[in-house]
Amino acid sequence: MKTPTRTRIGILGGSFNPAHAGHRAISLAALDALALDEVWWLVSPGNPLKEKSGDMAPFAARFASATRVARHAPIRVSAIEQHLGTRYTVDTVTKLRRIYPKKQFIWLMGSDNLAQFHQWKGWRRIAREVPIAVIARPGYEHAALAAPAMGWLRRARRPAHQAKNWTQWRLPALVLLRFRPDPHSATQLRAADPAWQRHFLPDEPSPPSA
Repeated sequence: MKTPTRTRIGILGGSFNPAHAGHRAISLAALDALALDEVWWLVSPGNPLKEKSGDMAPFAARFASATRVARHAPIRVSAIEQHLGTRYTVDTVTKLRRIYPKKQFIWLMGSDNLAQFHQWKGWRRIAREVPIAVIARPGYEHAALAAPAMGWLRRARRPAHQAKNWTQWRLPALVLLRFRPDPHSATQLRAADPAWQRHFLPDEPSPPSA
């Protein structure tokens, strides 16, 4: 009897503050490059590396923006980190693999995240749990390749032309993918519209008339 293939899932975690066309573009490109069945967007309840910035929108607004941007694509927007009560990627990945043993996961991140990956809690353990696909972002390539984490992961790098074979790789494993860059960024969108979340949050009730 033929063994059924396991669902291939790409995980893109982040604040999505807000979600934008760049998130969608790299997800669709990764779907093709890695032969994925779905991409899951894990909207973080809070990012330990960004919480001091003071411009983090409420979870409901960020989740709603991700849902809108992901429409009509094989992208699932998930609040599972909120449900699991996990704050760190290493804990989320460990629990996802335990909860969904019939799915195969690969972690997706931009090269800007690779540049600071060594600051993530348990980053080496993450790399031993799931393969990692890094999507190049303009302006970050040099910092990513020179990052402390890359020094440890360099021997784990796999050729991009073998990206569809990621389920067969021995861990740790990392592949660098290049797609046509998308100019959108959450930082620029927040600068252009600091109150962007008002488009996604319910209107506050009007005060009762006298």
